[in-house]
Amino acid sequence: MTDLLLAILHHLLVFGLAGILFAEFALLKPGLGGRNLSLLGRLDGAYGGLSMAIIIVGVCRVIFGLKGWEYYVGNHAFWGKMAAFLVVGLLSIPPTLRIIKWRRAAASSTDYAVPDSEIASMRRYVHGEMAFFALILVFAAMMARGYGA
Repeated sequence: MTDLLLAILHHLLVFGLAGILFAEFALLKPGLGGRNLSLLGRLDGAYGGLSMAIIIVGVCRVIFGLKGWEYYVGNHAFWGKMAAFLVVGLLSIPPTLRIIKWRRAAASSTDYAVPDSEIASMRRYVHGEMAFFALILVFAAMMARGYGA
């Protein structure tokens, strides 16, 4: 039962993370400011929190799951998934730092709008996150079918 509950929680968290990533992408458009910038900041905070929860639940799956830690340590698809997750995390750092900067600027000016050039730059990072996130799902499907061991 523990394995099932951890798997369910892990999947819910991962799909929640995907939803937030797509919501962030939708908000990152020219003219960003005001309430949408505030919402983007809250979403980005939730993105970080969900990422940490995914790591914690994932570690619990490795330790307490039915397959045992040996399965994961020796599985190439698992390590591909971990590498893709790491790249997604690294790609999320510049947008997070920029969002913090934008929110600080908005706090000092009620009519602040993010420069369009910065929006375009951050959208490229989020595009990268989305591409590597898709790889996580590919590697997860491989693992579920026994590939990589």
